[in-house]
Amino acid sequence: MGQDVAPRAKRSCAAPLRNRRLLQRPQLPGSHGKLSTFTTVSAVGPLRLIQVGAGGMGQAWLDTITANPDVELVGLVDLNTDTAHAALAARGLQDIVVGTSVGEVAAATGAHAVVNVTVPVAHHPVNVEALFAGLPVLCEKPAAPTVAQALSLAASAEASGQLLMISQSRRYFNSLTQLKAVAGELGDIGVITTEFFKAPHFGGFREEMDHVLLLDMAIHPFDAVRHLTGQDPVSVYCEEFNPSWSWFQADAAATAIFEFAGGLRYVYSGSWCADGAETSWNGSWRVNGARGTALWDGDNAPTAEGIEGAALEVPASDGGPEEIAGSLAEFVAAVRSGEVPDGEIHSNVHSLAMVEAAVQSAGTGQRVRIDDVITAAYAQALDVEKNVDVLAVLAGWESPLAALSGAGRDVRA
Repeated sequence: MGQDVAPRAKRSCAAPLRNRRLLQRPQLPGSHGKLSTFTTVSAVGPLRLIQVGAGGMGQAWLDTITANPDVELVGLVDLNTDTAHAALAARGLQDIVVGTSVGEVAAATGAHAVVNVTVPVAHHPVNVEALFAGLPVLCEKPAAPTVAQALSLAASAEASGQLLMISQSRRYFNSLTQLKAVAGELGDIGVITTEFFKAPHFGGFREEMDHVLLLDMAIHPFDAVRHLTGQDPVSVYCEEFNPSWSWFQADAAATAIFEFAGGLRYVYSGSWCADGAETSWNGSWRVNGARGTALWDGDNAPTAEGIEGAALEVPASDGGPEEIAGSLAEFVAAVRSGEVPDGEIHSNVHSLAMVEAAVQSAGTGQRVRIDDVITAAYAQALDVEKNVDVLAVLAGWESPLAALSGAGRDVRA
């Protein structure tokens, strides 16, 4: 490890905290009205970032980080340091500290924050290491492989006093922002549908994994419908199946019906072995309300039609950064200002719970309540948590549901 870290003056992992402050403020709309605190960065100049993971998705993040003038890449962590060095060399990036430990690279660089682009099974340990090293984290989706681990991460964020934001990059499309705006003009929303039909030949693990569509892709539209409505679902009924011509080993198609507290139904129907007339990677959306309907093809600006065919005006796009660039921009703004971002871990648990509930429903053939999934995951989290500080936070929650909504949270710093 030592030979991979550039010979810079060593600094304590806590050193970046000299440039931080703790804020308490009202939560932003759409984040369940909770009060939150986390340490913010007030240092002058670009936000100094460590990226963890230099694989396929890590390459895209390197390009995104280096293109953003508000951040500076100072460290790259990967278990395979040759891969990390090669990724940096391919981009002509020099004087970047490379290593296999977040803590060691943080100490060597005086980093302000971490971007976690590891494989999902590594999300929990990497996030925990970074948070307790005094660093806020922007983590690729999903937060963790299970809701239980995601609850552990929510408690870890509280115990460490640091922000953990999950990068749900498909929230960051200007046309989705337009759809959200025009949906607000439709009155009470009754039905939202997403059709997702693609035919990728991935090869490798995806073609062999169980619940491949639900686990690997459906979290994007599930999260997007929460963003679109500002609501969380209460239950789901889901069926999975595998078309006879599928090249996937397990079920690669699914239909899920989610019920929301106000009666709204969200219907997701998708397949990953659907050649011909494929949809956007964002799917094809319909939002129907009391005053009309909005349509979005997943790529272009939405259209909307009111009662008796009257055209409804769709607000112009603000042209902000999209996909992971948009996620990074919101993260930087959050750690600078203290405003809680959309993907903050407590809120994001609900998106992962939608996936887990849909998988359970497909396996049992029964309607599954989202609260039951979260409650069961909480019991599991309490049973397996090894970090005493995190366990104390978990045990101090009035309930997991109250903690995720902000009521009764014991936020520590």
